[in-house]
Amino acid sequence: MIELDGPRMEAASGGKPTALVVLLHGLGADGNDLIGLAPVWAPHLPHVAFASPHAPYPCDMAPFGRQWFSLQVRTEEVMLKGAREAAPILENYLAQELERHGLGWDRLALVGFSQGTMMSLHLAPRLENAPAGVVGYSGALVGGGLLADEIRARPPVSLIHGQADEVVPHGAMPAAEAALVKVGIEVESLSRPGLGHGIDEEGLRRGLAFLQRVLPE
Repeated sequence: MIELDGPRMEAASGGKPTALVVLLHGLGADGNDLIGLAPVWAPHLPHVAFASPHAPYPCDMAPFGRQWFSLQVRTEEVMLKGAREAAPILENYLAQELERHGLGWDRLALVGFSQGTMMSLHLAPRLENAPAGVVGYSGALVGGGLLADEIRARPPVSLIHGQADEVVPHGAMPAAEAALVKVGIEVESLSRPGLGHGIDEEGLRRGLAFLQRVLPE
């Protein structure tokens, strides 16, 4: 199995962390992209460690960057197949990081952007042990119709999406919310007027508030 790695940031307190936030980047980026959120949130989450793995595959749509799966064909069937193939690789990485810190799955939060959100929303409800929560920026739920048959965990979810997103349409957020709520997952959502495919200050604040709520002190 492919072993993931990427930048990390230890707990700002300098002590043993009480929780872990794993940041999952989007198509064509790598772990160095989203680890930039760690120093923004760390002062407010002093006992939390951060990790931001590089996705397993070279991006096949650009001369640089990584991808969790190919998006050259964006049908539901093809994207679901890609997410399914990448999920065990990501789950293995999460297990290793939690073990490294001596933490249980209930001390884990996933934060995704774009394709990283797709991976978070795919994997988290299918884990044997529920993580503390998922923050999904500018993403989508792939294969939502299959969740009822495959769900094993119901972590709370926070979805944040720009209304002017030119890459992943804003409509993906209410669609994901409806599918998640239907299987009993608690969801909060935030639409950002005028925002494209990115994360703004209000989105950062909402994500932080959610993490502060679901992670232990």
